[in-house]
Amino acid sequence: MTIRLLHGVYEPRTEPVVFAGGAAPTSRTVFAAAHVVADPYADVSPDSPAAVDWDATLAFRRHLWSHGLCVAEAMDTAQRGMGLDWAGAAELIRRSAAEAKAVGGRIACGVGTDQLTGPADLPAVRTAYEEQLALVEETGSQAILMASRALAGAAGTPDDYVALYTHLLRQASEPVILHWLGPMFDPALEGYWGSSDLDAATGTFLEVIAAHPDKVDGIKVSLLDAQREIDLRRRLPEGVRCYTGDDFNYPELIAGDEHGFSHALLGIFDPLGPLAAHAVRVLDTGDAVGFRTLLDPTVGLSRHLFQPPTRFYKTGVVLLAWLAGHQSHFTMVGGLQSARSLPHLCRAYELADGLGLFPDPRLAEQRMKSLLTMYGADR
Repeated sequence: MTIRLLHGVYEPRTEPVVFAGGAAPTSRTVFAAAHVVADPYADVSPDSPAAVDWDATLAFRRHLWSHGLCVAEAMDTAQRGMGLDWAGAAELIRRSAAEAKAVGGRIACGVGTDQLTGPADLPAVRTAYEEQLALVEETGSQAILMASRALAGAAGTPDDYVALYTHLLRQASEPVILHWLGPMFDPALEGYWGSSDLDAATGTFLEVIAAHPDKVDGIKVSLLDAQREIDLRRRLPEGVRCYTGDDFNYPELIAGDEHGFSHALLGIFDPLGPLAAHAVRVLDTGDAVGFRTLLDPTVGLSRHLFQPPTRFYKTGVVLLAWLAGHQSHFTMVGGLQSARSLPHLCRAYELADGLGLFPDPRLAEQRMKSLLTMYGADR
């Protein structure tokens, strides 16, 4: 069988690549940042609160846990600030945390300030963070302190960041993950940590960590700069982990070097979940070559999905979840299924099929053909 994509005829694989579920990897802690499944039958507009298909959303998290992955919940992959508001995120956190307890899965949840819908001062930002931190801790989940658009707008100096994060770390009952999300993921975060000079921003970031290393489990770095991440992780206090958020360079960063390695908290591990978990279990055995042999070929797909404007990578992630049979439709909260072009989606399908990511290649082919038909591209 063949499928006519926009650039020509493609012959899909006929047999899937099967990666069995298994226990959590032991040499690295691996989080997949998970997407949400929209309710395609809800009568909503792009400006309405998100309508979520809770059954399908939670089923996808069980899929990730079944392969030994941890789930990073209510992060930017779940369309925080891009279709999912704080009320929806709070419900997502409650439901996912309860599901994690039921199945014995590990979960960490995003803490931000997105209940603030307009300009805010620093006290309001602090209160918003505190409200979200309290909710996450009440569910028994680990907290991920996310970068805040409101804080980027309200802070005048690096000292404002130091003071606020110091306060939040003192408030936290358990060690948290600090998340530095670069402006390629969210343009409103330009100049985070008080400077657009990344060296100066890194100094402020490290100052916060050094003052409270007992309250920082680790950092998630999403700057798409492998060398900067390596330099940063070598400067962390002992016991503070680096979780790579670099969806361009993750195999080399996870594999590490003679000075150390990164753990992972990645949006690309949403579609790569079974393959990624298997690869890290290979790394557990000390087989770094086998690990790279499995994971290196996935970088082309990841770089495609995360190409500029990077913040729209979620569209490709949800497309692949639909093609893989994890949800019954290609619809996103906020209507973001329209955020990428048809040529982009066709290439994503071709790359993912080449990697064997679809449990049922025939289903993926049929669904891709139906998408082409909807676009009038089936001639």
